[in-house]
Amino acid sequence: MTTTPQKPVLRPARPQFSSGPCAKRPGWTPQTLEDAVLGRSHRGKPGKAKLKLAIDRTREVLEVPADYLIGIVPGSDTGAVEMALWSLLGPRPVQLLAFESFGKDWVTDVTKQLKLPDVEVLSAPYGQLPDLAKVRPDADLVFTWNGTTSGVRVPNADFISADREGLTICDATSAAFAQQLDWPKLDVVTYSWQKALGGEAAHGVLILSPRAVARLESYSPPWPMPKLFRMTDGGKLNAGIFEGATINTPSMLCVEDYLDALDWATAQGGLAALHSHADANAAALAAWVMRTPWVDFLAEEASQRSNTSVCLKVVDPAIAALPADAQADFAKKLASVLEKEGAAYDIGGYAKAPPGLRIWCGSTIETADIEALTPWLDWAFASVSSELTTA
Repeated sequence: MTTTPQKPVLRPARPQFSSGPCAKRPGWTPQTLEDAVLGRSHRGKPGKAKLKLAIDRTREVLEVPADYLIGIVPGSDTGAVEMALWSLLGPRPVQLLAFESFGKDWVTDVTKQLKLPDVEVLSAPYGQLPDLAKVRPDADLVFTWNGTTSGVRVPNADFISADREGLTICDATSAAFAQQLDWPKLDVVTYSWQKALGGEAAHGVLILSPRAVARLESYSPPWPMPKLFRMTDGGKLNAGIFEGATINTPSMLCVEDYLDALDWATAQGGLAALHSHADANAAALAAWVMRTPWVDFLAEEASQRSNTSVCLKVVDPAIAALPADAQADFAKKLASVLEKEGAAYDIGGYAKAPPGLRIWCGSTIETADIEALTPWLDWAFASVSSELTTA
């Protein structure tokens, strides 16, 4: 019979380990939003100034090249990716990397909605990357830098040719501000500030290289273009989008919250400090995984493991021998027990991913909270296992 260890005494001070929306930055309170431009048009001078400031501060903190354009767009990261897919794809063959849920969504858009004729999908099961050696320099490439639902990331951009002919469209929503993006290799970068900076949801950021802008102004897609996706007017880029004139009405509360997060990031030491803190959080969790026999990373290769959306699987022989639905039920019970105890919220694996846990380790998480969480993970496993053996 499994012996359940004594329940831990110390709980994480902030048990918000959700992979999106993610934990607010340490010390956040609603009072940080007091300077938000409310009850005013976002197209008025104060509103546009806040939006332009958000763009400028993004460039500074994320270290975006000076000749890249930054726009705030609707629909979170999904909206930003969709704008790029619908506006840019068509003139060249397309390759897509599909190794987690959102990458597979982009495959659906390109093959079943846009119905492009020359498309190659480079796929891999959860926990692995596709064969990156098959990426072609003549094709447009669509990929996620960090698989939020698989815990797998590309270790670098070496697989992208520096003299490529095609564009690269990178969904970086759980990589931006936590992992080193190789800007010269990326033509479109998207993210939502509700991930690594713990901002509020519903807004996306779209970053375009000069090569992407050239494509926009030289190519007109053959399909109808919804208003929310239109980035050109009369064959010329709508530059206002990238200067604070958003396509639709943004939440100025969310913009103020984003500005607060950017200020916090600067106070921490900027991008390098954010990277280091996420690395430290992931390392603290990895140290526990290495000494814990019942759990392992979903990502098989250490160099490909995320430092933000860390996905774990239960490898205990007794649990691994159960049918798939029973394994999924076990993982759900683990997450439920931890939430009931106030030790961890929202750490169940993504619904379409293999059964397991997903723990956010981005820089808004305190390393001490990761360390306080691990005894609770062991306690929850023993508790749920005990219920299973006595049932």
